Amino acid sequence: MRVTNSPASRKRRIRVIKAAKGFRLKRSKLYRYASDALDHGMQYAYRDRKTKKRNFRALWQVRINASARAAGITYSRFMEGLKAAHCALNRKMLADLAARDAAAFGELVQLAQNALKTKTTQPQ
Repeated sequence: MRVTNSPASRKRRIRVIKAAKGFRLKRSKLYRYASDALDHGMQYAYRDRKTKKRNFRALWQVRINASARAAGITYSRFMEGLKAAHCALNRKMLADLAARDAAAFGELVQLAQNALKTKTTQPQ
């Protein structure tokens, strides 16, 4: 007698079809095409979770750089000054301050500049 494992197979196929909801044409209706589309989609999702982090970090750097240059300091010198001042703010928070609170960002620029001045006067 041939055993097909029918309930489990049907459950698996229905799960794939439900996951492919929103895909167009036969990619959302037929198991074979839905399965392929889902595999591709999951590969893209895995890859782009990494890419998303990279893109956001680049965006934050651009925002910080624009605000820092408007305040009269370059991005690299600003970050060097913050590191010398032992400021624990990450780039995400710095970019948010640069975009929304210019006064607070200006104070951070002053902090960085002061730390750079004391760093250059200290013997190494």
